[in-house]
Amino acid sequence: MAKRGGKGGARTTGERLKLLAVVAVAVVALVFAVQGGEYGTTDLWRQKQRRSRLLGSIDSLQHVVDSLKRYKHRLQTDAALQERIAREEFGMVRGNKELLYRFAEPEDTTRDSSGVAP
Repeated sequence: MAKRGGKGGARTTGERLKLLAVVAVAVVALVFAVQGGEYGTTDLWRQKQRRSRLLGSIDSLQHVVDSLKRYKHRLQTDAALQERIAREEFGMVRGNKELLYRFAEPEDTTRDSSGVAP
């Protein structure tokens, strides 16, 4: 039987522990390089998801802005729309050549909450 000896032989416990420590440090460094830090893999995935949500939000808000711009233009140029808003929102009525105010009847404040006069 051939006798193992010298450098090519079996490793001692101390050499095995050194090798295990080097391998463990290398694995930890690799995991930290891929996963850890500010730009880790999961952080990049979260940023990508957030970016897609924000782009969807921007698109939705852009539609709202466009419709409000169209409404503003209509409001400035469309006399029928202006008249309808004056009637509905401000209680105005049309006279011969002008819009007139229509005042509502004042509420009866002499009654209490039970509906009985004092």
